[in-house]
Amino acid sequence: QAPLVESGGGLVEAGGSLTLSCAVVGGFTVHAMGWYRQTPTSRRELVATTTNGGAKNYADFVEGRFTVSRDNARKTLDLPMTGLKPEDTGVYYCNEELRRYGRTDLHYYWGQGTQVTVSS
Repeated sequence: QAPLVESGGGLVEAGGSLTLSCAVVGGFTVHAMGWYRQTPTSRRELVATTTNGGAKNYADFVEGRFTVSRDNARKTLDLPMTGLKPEDTGVYYCNEELRRYGRTDLHYYWGQGTQVTVSS
């Protein structure tokens, strides 16, 4: 089973809100975490990332509308999104740097993607 499970996508009107969630399944420790998206007009692009130390980074197009939030104890990553625009339509993926219990190597994993559609 893939170690990342996403939820929370859907259809919303322009100006509306959605919260995306990503959960780690299985025995992993979590390091860097982030959200990416692929829209009809772009390649997969960064939306927001957060490090183990809590540092956050956002793409310019976020413009304060999204807030990336991680819970290290629950191993979850959320992305509350407000002020959604039609150009935010796309498939959103979580991407996380994980270390399997008992191993020393780190690997990046992708979630399966969740569709966000914003109608005008």
